[in-house]
Amino acid sequence: MTMPYGKYQGRLIADLPGAYLAWYARKGFPPGDLGNLLALALELDHNGLKRLLDPLRRRQ
Repeated sequence: MTMPYGKYQGRLIADLPGAYLAWYARKGFPPGDLGNLLALALELDHNGLKRLLDPLRRRQ
């Protein structure tokens, strides 16, 4: 899924910078699926696991 608005509009959520995700965590994630995906992306980034999403990127 791509970011629907803001500074990184159109960028894959999996590719958002960790600092942006951390800022969103401090601000509060939006409700619903978008917020859940942003929180998951933050966890993956924080724990150095973003490479787990590489197979999904290749499918697109």
